[in-house]
Amino acid sequence: MISHDLGVVEHMSDRVAVMYLGRIVENGDWREIFERPAHPYTQALIAAIPDPLRHAPLATTGGDLPNPLNPPNGCAFSPRCRYAVDVWRREPGPSLETRVDAHAVRCWRSEEIAGRMALAST
Repeated sequence: MISHDLGVVEHMSDRVAVMYLGRIVENGDWREIFERPAHPYTQALIAAIPDPLRHAPLATTGGDLPNPLNPPNGCAFSPRCRYAVDVWRREPGPSLETRVDAHAVRCWRSEEIAGRMALAST
């Protein structure tokens, strides 16, 4: 199933793959993805799900949307990422084999980001 409605995805899927500019940036068990998102784009998507019980959003993105026909060099999400450093604008993110808990993430700081999420939820 392909959807932009993560509220539906959360209830209909066992595994989830999150894509940004045509590349998978995070995938794994739906519970891991929704409870411990480790990519900043996944965090922003989850923060956009309407939830009247949430007191504060998980994350937001800024920056300009890149042209999908001419994606930026390096990590495609770096122009919008609050964690990005200059080297990521030249170097692509790590392979999707980087593991955080039970899922794969294409982000240099995925373990740190997932750790922050765990601390925020306790």
